[in-house]
Amino acid sequence: MGHDWQQPLVDNNRTMSVVGILLFPPLGLLALVSANRVNPLLRQGEFAQAQAAVATSRTWSRLAVLVGLAVWTIGCACCTVLAVKLGIRVFE
Repeated sequence: MGHDWQQPLVDNNRTMSVVGILLFPPLGLLALVSANRVNPLLRQGEFAQAQAAVATSRTWSRLAVLVGLAVWTIGCACCTVLAVKLGIRVFE
């Protein structure tokens, strides 16, 4: 007879990790590595470790998004200030 249990559904956070890679690759890659550990752990029945890997992936991906957005915002602001100081008119 077979087993009637189902593997619990756990979101592996891979999509958010990819977004993190696009915004800030160093932290996004850490998030993706953690996200890629989730499914093998679930297949092995290591549910607690899989949830811990998801939590780690979420942490890294959130940091990647926040840092990436901050870096892009600061970069755009610096470019705008530089363009104004140099007298560059973009929208004429």
